[in-house]
Amino acid sequence: MTNAKTAIRTIYYSIVGSTLLAIIKGLAGVFGNSYALIADAIESTTDIFSSLLVLFGLKYAKRPADDNHPYGHGRIEPLITFLVVGFLLLSAVLIAYESIRNIQTTHLPPKPWTLFVLGGIIIWKEISFRLVLKKSIETNSSSLKADAWHHRSDAITSVMAFIGISIALLFGEGFETADDWAALFAAGFIIYNSYLIFRPAFGEIMDEHLYDDLIEEIREVSLTVDGVLGTEKCFVRKAGTKYHVDLHAIVKGEISVFEGHAISHQLKDTLIMEIPNLEHVLIHIEPR
Repeated sequence: MTNAKTAIRTIYYSIVGSTLLAIIKGLAGVFGNSYALIADAIESTTDIFSSLLVLFGLKYAKRPADDNHPYGHGRIEPLITFLVVGFLLLSAVLIAYESIRNIQTTHLPPKPWTLFVLGGIIIWKEISFRLVLKKSIETNSSSLKADAWHHRSDAITSVMAFIGISIALLFGEGFETADDWAALFAAGFIIYNSYLIFRPAFGEIMDEHLYDDLIEEIREVSLTVDGVLGTEKCFVRKAGTKYHVDLHAIVKGEISVFEGHAISHQLKDTLIMEIPNLEHVLIHIEPR
């Protein structure tokens, strides 16, 4: 299965999971008198829309190169990641606003059974985070990584809600707003996570140098090709789940142009075969 297909299947899992959780959290929050759970439901709802954005981005990135996009359409991935971050920030602002309103309002304490709901949600979201993060690493997808961190932030807000509800139930009267404070702290954590997601995507769109290990692998594979004596400049940039490479290869100075051309083609084919994540490889021949 290709990286793109794996990523798309993973996103479908995220969409179904977030939809079920949004319903469960919303109902539990309303009937269990817990705004922290309602805040959780708000975040799960934004997760659905952000996952739909990621799905669109992954499908669009699969389009082959054309006259207007000779390097393909992979650069849409970090752009989608920026939109996902926007959804995260929006959910954090909504949660913070409603938390502050609830802190200032007298209301009933949460119901004890909401803790059991939250316990199951925390386990579910942490498993989802680990699964989606693993797939994002396998597929080199920045937008899928952002979706994984949506699951982790959801798990954290659920942990905060669990702590807040526990405090409200243990200490009783006067501590009814504990789960509202928990939701407010969760909003701050979501904002922090948004930065962690945004930063690598921004580096990707700016062609920041982040691929030392891959460059070392490219140099090692290059030396296995007959006629390649060494390598000089090697530049790597990421587009979607693939990498584009500009490489200067050193060959004997006395060989013909025809021989140099044949070596460059052999080098390109070898690199793409040995390192499947490479998509476009441009070879420049340097004579020794």
